Amino acid sequence: MRLLHTSDWHLGRSFHGIGMLDAQRAFIDQLVTFVREESVDVVLIAGDVYDRALPGVDVVGLLDDALVRLTGAGAQVVLTSGNHDSAIRLGFASRLLERGGVHLRTRLNELDQPVLFPLGDDTVDDAGPVLAIYGIPWLEPRLVAEQLGVETASHFEVTRAATERIRADVRHRSGTRTVHSVVLAHTFASGGISSDSERDLSIGGVGAVPLDLFDGFGYTALGHLHGRQELSPAVRYSGSPLAYSFSEAKHRKGSWLVEVDAEGIGGVREVHWDAPRALAVLRGKLDDLLESEDFAWAEATYCQITLTDAARPAQAMDRLRARFPDTLVLGFDPDGPGAAPRASYSSRLAEAEDDLSVCCGFLDHVRGRPASDAEAAVLAEALDAVRLEGVSL
Repeated sequence: MRLLHTSDWHLGRSFHGIGMLDAQRAFIDQLVTFVREESVDVVLIAGDVYDRALPGVDVVGLLDDALVRLTGAGAQVVLTSGNHDSAIRLGFASRLLERGGVHLRTRLNELDQPVLFPLGDDTVDDAGPVLAIYGIPWLEPRLVAEQLGVETASHFEVTRAATERIRADVRHRSGTRTVHSVVLAHTFASGGISSDSERDLSIGGVGAVPLDLFDGFGYTALGHLHGRQELSPAVRYSGSPLAYSFSEAKHRKGSWLVEVDAEGIGGVREVHWDAPRALAVLRGKLDDLLESEDFAWAEATYCQITLTDAARPAQAMDRLRARFPDTLVLGFDPDGPGAAPRASYSSRLAEAEDDLSVCCGFLDHVRGRPASDAEAAVLAEALDAVRLEGVSL
């Protein structure tokens, strides 16, 4: 059998105000083509199928289309919910969908109810070797601790309880046949490298669970972190299929193709997805960015640009977009003498000598550069006009 490990589709997400449904459709096109050409038997989606608990109608339609096309290409689908999903909504009609080859694992009581696939010529009901795929949905410790019988509502304790239930079921089934286990889990495992686009799983960053909680399983397909990575030969993150933050600019997006036979988990190889638009993270002085050929490659990308000029250049975004039309994020981090720490705005305001100083100081504060002589003259004229109207400043 061939399993394709994916996660974190985040259907419906936007990228700095840019809708991504077209890019997500393009990913699904690639996915369906790969499933058909590589004869993938099962597509795994380890959580965060949607980007929010209440996805739009067009977003739900996109998932519906994806599931129809994947099953039509010959694969079954096993998916579980992540911290962005509504487990109840995502799990709707799960028993009915299972008849069509879409297996949802979004409920706590389904932790130890695997999807079974025969490995060989036998059926699931025979005594031959079987692949058991378990799904651990996103576990909110405060909500599930009591149901899982743990006293401490922590990510470690609820995940430990969940994996113990799965191990118990594997042991029970192994009494009469050979069982090879695969576990889907949406969590932050120790050793994983995070990026900016994942929502924190706990306050204070203490939500990571130790890797050894997944010891003994044939393969653990993790979701939540957006960079594809191997924590151990049997524990991996597939990462998101698209970049959802500029911190992912250097990611090579893809999945893992897992081979399984009667002897267990065999080879695991990388799968790559083509990105519809590249990302560029640029830093430098405005004139250098506008003139140097070293940055020509970024003209057709989505850009995050940090300017290092000592003083904030006027009309910086407009000038940058003349060369880099899709500049989405602009920051300012001056180098040199202008970068020296300045007094706080409140202290400078307290030292202002008159109303004009207050207004000019505000411009300096929000723009990072002082008012020009022309701007100061306009402000002075406006203040005089207000005084003539008899308004107290």
